Amino acid sequence: MPDLWISNGHCGLGSYRSDLLDTYWQWEQDLLSMLGHGRRSPLSLERRKDWLDNQLKNESQIRFTVYDLSAATPVPAGFTVLGLDHTRQTAEYALLVAPKSRGKGLGRHATRLTVDYGFHVSGLHAISLRVLTPHASARAIYRDTGFREVGRLRSAGMWLGARCDEVVMDMVPADFVGPSMVSSYINSSPIQA
Repeated sequence: MPDLWISNGHCGLGSYRSDLLDTYWQWEQDLLSMLGHGRRSPLSLERRKDWLDNQLKNESQIRFTVYDLSAATPVPAGFTVLGLDHTRQTAEYALLVAPKSRGKGLGRHATRLTVDYGFHVSGLHAISLRVLTPHASARAIYRDTGFREVGRLRSAGMWLGARCDEVVMDMVPADFVGPSMVSSYINSSPIQA
């Protein structure tokens, strides 16, 4: 059973794991994943392994494996990333939900949990993201979890062979859509400051 750092009963976040590299790579090769992340060509597993070695040493990112908690045993169902800017105490957010795990609300839960961690554990002042305008489901997830549209990069992306805008969204702690699972955990702990 994986160690979950934070969970809400539907979804849990645990460490990014090197033993799941092949699984992460397979999720990234899904066409919707490639479209949503602006990639136009598949990435080889060998190149992904080299990239992972560098990323696991990188202290400028917080990476979580997303787990579906609907079964008796947690099932890996995606990953989230907070790309940190230590100088500004901000981060850029990224989400990938595994193809077989889509449509269960895990994207919303994982986003909320990751943002909760970012604000209430890492002490971030703001979290931003960029999403292609045609990716309506991702935009809805982000709006529902408290992100606000703050701008557009015109013709900055590609969707199904056509140029499209990229929406810039952000969230500050006051926008957080709770409840905070971090605060709930701390408040229920027998050891409090």
